[in-house]
Amino acid sequence: MSPRGARHEDQSPQLAVLFLGTGAREPTVERSVAADLLIRGGEHILVDCGEGTQRQMLRSAAGLGGLSTILLTHFHADHVLGLPGLLATLSDVREMPLLLAGPAGARELIDGFRTHFGRLGFDLEVMELEPGQKIERPDYRLVALPARHPGAAIGWALIEDERPGHLDPDAARRQGVTDGPALGRLAAGHDVQVDGRAVTSASVVGPSQPGRRVVFSGDTRPTDALAHAADGADLLVHEATFLSRDRERAEATGHTTAAEAARVAAAAHVRALALTHRSRRYTTADILDEARRYFPNAFAPEDFDLIHVPLPEHGRPRLTPRESGSGPESGGKQKTSKVVGDR
Repeated sequence: MSPRGARHEDQSPQLAVLFLGTGAREPTVERSVAADLLIRGGEHILVDCGEGTQRQMLRSAAGLGGLSTILLTHFHADHVLGLPGLLATLSDVREMPLLLAGPAGARELIDGFRTHFGRLGFDLEVMELEPGQKIERPDYRLVALPARHPGAAIGWALIEDERPGHLDPDAARRQGVTDGPALGRLAAGHDVQVDGRAVTSASVVGPSQPGRRVVFSGDTRPTDALAHAADGADLLVHEATFLSRDRERAEATGHTTAAEAARVAAAAHVRALALTHRSRRYTTADILDEARRYFPNAFAPEDFDLIHVPLPEHGRPRLTPRESGSGPESGGKQKTSKVVGDR
């Protein structure tokens, strides 16, 4: 294995978002309601759990395994009604603890659902977070973000830690360092001794590299605070419930138009924008046409589409329509990946 500072893309956890439900308010024949699966290596993080989410997970190649965390943005029915069924099913197949986190009121919500899912066969930890609070993991963190929507509401961001800079083996060799363990210590940020003299990590390792950032708006009106939190994100998953012709309705209900979401993406200088939570009254083409006037790298994923998020130095996020093995028409056949925004 290469030293940590010299690792390649295939040695970093793969990061992707599988869209399980892209519709707003009620399911349609084509779309389920709010649910996104954030996949990082072998760990799965579910963002919202609308009606039918467990069936969407089972229909996808992701399945129910690997689920470590459920993040809720708020408690409206189209974002939480899938929880009782999912938790009841998991109780039959799982023993590992599960974390569920959301805004204030999450514990009361789960207590109310206990009548429906019964006694669980695993420990369920429920956390309530305010904007700015975070869940720390070994090499990334989950951060609650401000949102503006009726009731308690937040967005979420997965933010990876910075990665060590890349080791320059030629520079190390010129200073007499050739053996693997010493190179590994230098790559990890430690100085070493060679023939009685110090070789510093800083002299052979480049500057640290940024990790990746994926931001989920949840249901919200556009806010400067969210744009700030999403600044430079690799992928912004933002609701686009309405078109501009219905902006008054968006304002009255605490939602966002496609144009407004695109302007948030442009202000935040994100690398790609995924528009979801789309009303059945509009076509996907209409949503995209409006958004791309303000942000060309916008995409409107359908259920079971998958967006891969590579490390920044390896290009833009890429879309795979209908993730392999999912959906009644897929037949398990993988379609060609595309850079987000190129169709």
